[in-house]
Amino acid sequence: MGAADIVPGVSGGTVALILGIYRTFVEQLRAGAHALKQLVTGDLGGGIDSLKKIDWLFLVPLGGGAVTAFVLLRGLMKTALEEHSELTAAAFCGLVLASCWLVWREMSSHDPVRIGIIVAVGAAAFFLLGFQNGAIASPPLWAFFATGAVAICAMVLPGISGSFIMLMLGMYAAVLDGSVPELLIFLVGATIGLGAFSTVLNHLLERYEPTVLAALLGLMIGSFRVLWPWPNGVGYTIEEGEVETTIEGTGLELWPSGGDLLKALAFTVGAALFTLAVVQIAERLSNETTKEPVTV
Repeated sequence: MGAADIVPGVSGGTVALILGIYRTFVEQLRAGAHALKQLVTGDLGGGIDSLKKIDWLFLVPLGGGAVTAFVLLRGLMKTALEEHSELTAAAFCGLVLASCWLVWREMSSHDPVRIGIIVAVGAAAFFLLGFQNGAIASPPLWAFFATGAVAICAMVLPGISGSFIMLMLGMYAAVLDGSVPELLIFLVGATIGLGAFSTVLNHLLERYEPTVLAALLGLMIGSFRVLWPWPNGVGYTIEEGEVETTIEGTGLELWPSGGDLLKALAFTVGAALFTLAVVQIAERLSNETTKEPVTV
């Protein structure tokens, strides 16, 4: 999830959905937000009881892995976006394409209303993702806090990338190259934003799951505007001395040369097949762990 969140156009929520942990992820985030609210409002006893009910063996490894990947891979991912932008975007096209199938499969209803939601949300996302801003030079600390609070909401949702939100806000390069204090401020903003948003999202999933999944599928379909490899993949920022240039991935060049197209299609198909294979393995392991023990 941490590696995916680095890439504009790909969401960590998509990875959680692929691995079959999305609902558990949102529910545990909501439980954590509830406990934090109790502690902040002075209900120490209730807050401690709520903290005990949280599945820490699920959240701690997940959060630790996401943060570690984000910190360790941000430089590698930036290099991939700059030097192999088309193939990187093509690989994530395959990941999201497989994710779209998985969300469609999870939807309990495929009636005209849900299909209409998919089309409407997809069209809106496609339009809105066309807006990008240039990189902000030397942003203040409060900008890192605000960016974290806003971007984390997109990182939780499959189909819309928090990194692309950062790119739109002009903060993408600043976060990737941020110092330790700047990243800590970003993390504080992300924690507060995540606590508030996870409560709302969990409420919607409990009561309107087919509609929410339809909207998420629309977001994922709309995100192909920034995932389509040409031109310039998902977009990136080049640093040349003190000058930063943002290369926007607008997806307007629909038909590249034959060799480039075949290579990108191979990456897309390979990533999609890999994703589906991971899902099959995850489902098999999940079924094995939920089997009742046999008593002799």
